[in-house]
Amino acid sequence: MTEEISIHRQGRLKKLNDMLEMGYNPYPYSFKPNAYAADLQEKYKDLANGEHTEDHVIVAGRTMAVRNDGMFIDLKDKSGSIQVFCHKCNLDEDNLKLLKCLDLGDIIGIHGFIRRTPRGELSVAAEKFDIIAKSLEPLPEKFHGLTDMDTRYRQRYVDFIINDEAKETFRTRCKMVSAIREYLSGEDFMEVETPILHPIMGGASAKPFVTHYNALDNDFYLRVAPELYLKKLIVSGFDRVFEIGRNFRNEGIDKNHNPEFTALEVYMAYGDYNDGAELVSNIIRHAALKVFGKEQFEVDGKIVDVSKPFPKVSMIDLIKQTCGIDFLEAETVEEARKLAQSVGVEASHCSCWGKVVTEVFDEKVEHTLFEPIHVMDMPRDVSPLAKTHRSNPRLVEHFDTYIAGMEVGCSYSELSNPLEQRERFMDQMKAREEGDDEAQMLDESFLDALDHGFAPTTGLGMGIDRLAKLMTNSATLRDVIAFPTLKAKK
Repeated sequence: MTEEISIHRQGRLKKLNDMLEMGYNPYPYSFKPNAYAADLQEKYKDLANGEHTEDHVIVAGRTMAVRNDGMFIDLKDKSGSIQVFCHKCNLDEDNLKLLKCLDLGDIIGIHGFIRRTPRGELSVAAEKFDIIAKSLEPLPEKFHGLTDMDTRYRQRYVDFIINDEAKETFRTRCKMVSAIREYLSGEDFMEVETPILHPIMGGASAKPFVTHYNALDNDFYLRVAPELYLKKLIVSGFDRVFEIGRNFRNEGIDKNHNPEFTALEVYMAYGDYNDGAELVSNIIRHAALKVFGKEQFEVDGKIVDVSKPFPKVSMIDLIKQTCGIDFLEAETVEEARKLAQSVGVEASHCSCWGKVVTEVFDEKVEHTLFEPIHVMDMPRDVSPLAKTHRSNPRLVEHFDTYIAGMEVGCSYSELSNPLEQRERFMDQMKAREEGDDEAQMLDESFLDALDHGFAPTTGLGMGIDRLAKLMTNSATLRDVIAFPTLKAKK
């Protein structure tokens, strides 16, 4: 295969050299198309077979097929495809020579008039033909393309060239993100940016990536969440803020997890997690409407309907409904482990009551939640930044939103008491000392901000990659990430 590709490359290099000897530059500084394939197909859809117009256009795109020694070329631009008709009656001698240097994958520019062939194919009849980017590597064979998934992700630019479905998936993701921004801006939220390099790891329970800041001669953490900085802005008097940006968590990779991921975080002063639940539902509903024109989309052959309010059910009650056990009856971690074992969940590694509860939920309940739902009221000892539940001190006002068995977002009634927050941080530090490397660190700067007064606030986080995976009905997060990180090739 390597030898075959080498032969193809040699042939393309020879054609490149031939063009240069002709005095032709196949890499010009610019080219200005004034029409696109999809628009032309629509505008001239009623043009009869065999008819031509006096309408002249300039088009540009990649060569996807060549027939009859270059007489017919399939040109693909950002909008779609159109045929180019290159006939010696319309082209001068230099253009005909240049046509012989054409290869699949070359980017071409065409000046010509619109016609429809006798067989019914709308075409641009070329009066001037240019190669404006010579491709030195061949495209994969048309009907099979890139079939190896590793190669598809590694050469994503080629995947996008030949795979319209992959390109449409990425376009859908971009539309979704634009719709989220549009909704939040319309609700008077201000988009902000906060640091990615953090001197203290905080904002989420996760293993961080560590780097060294040469100018300060200190280790820093790539952020696991922007939460604490955004809360500082709420303290500052910016009542509604949001950020869409990269987070980094040094964890495993699977279809629903990627160590480098895009997240939305939103903070709204003077609200609680019930307001957060409404906000999460509204964001997803607005995104679906903008992307699909309706409040439904398909996931794994089933329809997800986001038009109605998402039900709110506590995690404890969901476990009780599914497994028949009530963790509120377990007073100690040992009792909780026994309850977990009674339903076939091994939880001996769990260090606290709350972790046992979430372990059982993850194994027994999560995958059953296809319809959109807010899973309410998390255990207090696994959510150190949320307010203690107003009805049960063992829980916090924190919910996770699930769609099609996958968590897509969460929201808190944010903990605003600086004294209680310090106690929670100290509990987290103790957990770190006992070996929990995902526990959060003590952040004195954040506590100092809270000391200046933190209004009642709801905050929410949403996984952009996960929501895009759902809305595009993709099998894995890698399908909705333009350039996913892969192991180095051996």
